[in-house]
Amino acid sequence: MTTTAHELVAMLEELDVEYVFGYPGGRAIELFEHLPDSDVEVVRPRDEREASVMAEAYGRLTGQPAVLTGQGPWIGSLGAIGQMEALLGSSPMVVLTEASERGEYSTLAPYQQSSGDYGGLSLPDILDGVAKEWWFPRTPVETLRSTQLAFKHAVAGRPGPTAVILDGDAITDEVPDEPTPPLWDAGEQTRTWDPAPTPDDVDAAVDALENAARPVIVAGNGVHAAGAYDELAAVAEAYDCAVVTSYLGKSTYPETDERAAGVIGSFGHEGANRVVSEADTLLVVGCRLNPMDTNWQAPAFVRPDDQTILHADVDPRNAGWVYPADVGLIGDAKASLAALVDAGGGESGWALERAAEAREWFTAPECASDSSPIKPQRAATEIQRVVDAETIVTADSGNNRFWLLYYLQTPAVCTYFGSGGVGGMGWAQPAAVSAALTTGKDVISVAGDGGFAMTMNSVETAVEYGVAPTFVVLNDTSLGMVRQMDAEAEIAGVEFHDTDFVKVAEAFGAVGRRVTEPDDFADALADGKAADVPVVVDARIDREEEMAEQLASSFYESVGGLHE
Repeated sequence: MTTTAHELVAMLEELDVEYVFGYPGGRAIELFEHLPDSDVEVVRPRDEREASVMAEAYGRLTGQPAVLTGQGPWIGSLGAIGQMEALLGSSPMVVLTEASERGEYSTLAPYQQSSGDYGGLSLPDILDGVAKEWWFPRTPVETLRSTQLAFKHAVAGRPGPTAVILDGDAITDEVPDEPTPPLWDAGEQTRTWDPAPTPDDVDAAVDALENAARPVIVAGNGVHAAGAYDELAAVAEAYDCAVVTSYLGKSTYPETDERAAGVIGSFGHEGANRVVSEADTLLVVGCRLNPMDTNWQAPAFVRPDDQTILHADVDPRNAGWVYPADVGLIGDAKASLAALVDAGGGESGWALERAAEAREWFTAPECASDSSPIKPQRAATEIQRVVDAETIVTADSGNNRFWLLYYLQTPAVCTYFGSGGVGGMGWAQPAAVSAALTTGKDVISVAGDGGFAMTMNSVETAVEYGVAPTFVVLNDTSLGMVRQMDAEAEIAGVEFHDTDFVKVAEAFGAVGRRVTEPDDFADALADGKAADVPVVVDARIDREEEMAEQLASSFYESVGGLHE
């Protein structure tokens, strides 16, 4: 017989888990004792927050769960940010944590125990709010079976984070050779099947698309989750559709393509919003249509009374959730889109010209500005110049991601990912390290100075694990988005002192550069991309450039009367 911890690590190998991201502590140490003898690579960053984001980013990029592990109180607190992002952003992840129990002492004024008993913390209650499913097994057999189910549920249906809380004694107990009930093969037990839409629903959707004069596809994060890029392009071609994306759907379709019209929503392109408003048929694929995506329900934007809405989603609860749908295509986005391609086609004669007009919103005079400090529009334009099909941009929360969303025109699929499930600051840096580790591609992380400072320890992790992302700091020495929210009010807590991020980078073993001129920024990006060590580019941007004046907040005024 062998211990539960030994068998758990063997299971991770059997399930082809590539990475465990975590921090040793509590009874999770039992796993860390066995991992060096396995084929699973352990990435130990500087804290559980960074580890959780790295695991989430891995799941988002690959469609397969990595493992997040560590001591229960810290996985449930510091590590919650990656789990929340995974839950709302549909990224698979398996969390193996523990309750820090010490046997009979768990009821005696406990210290770190988090099983939920009197006097302690309640990790189950925390996980109930941030995990898709969770288990708290008490025996070796329950622990192994629960872990199998965690891997199964992490990818079944709408992906998300699942968690197993390891019991203090069960993790070190021996697993019976012939347990009752029996343990099944991990590969067989974790097998899943992709759902697909019914033939009748496919026929109804095909009929609507073939008869549409102005068909538009709204591509969301579900296309990323399903890897349905080719199928999305095929449907757009087959039915002569214009293609817009949600924020999380950015780079599901190349924004340089002739059918691309941009990103919708209150922080999206006004051209893309107008295209949606003018459509007679909307095919929404893997997008929940959250308030920002829908311009806070602006009456002129999406109109179920005079537009045909086809909603494809892996979760039947999402189809028709925000707007009543005429047809629901319930299934994996890849299967649903493939079914539409196989079943029909049409020609609207509207999409190409209209999409070309919409793409004009990707540029502005400030994109070519030579002024100093650097205009953020120019910064986004320079970042775009170094992005190709083998480059990934990770964008943080705040103004920085909206400048990129608006002015970075993605040249290929899978070239842009942003914090937008829950939208936490500090996401971009650990996500970039994870992307560099797991894809081998060039990676550019973009954050404001506020978000960068939250997880700048990720630079040290990159150095330690031998990857070389370029970390861009769009620095206005403030929380720019919050500072700009009310021009008439003085908001407390939005100003920072000027941190020397160049010295920070050098202290971590990376290269640091401060730039204030656009041409110097362009050179720093090129040098960073070519470097074999991490490079931090502290780019000083014009703090007086206001995001709200640039983006589609004017949509309400510009199209509000078109369909009254």
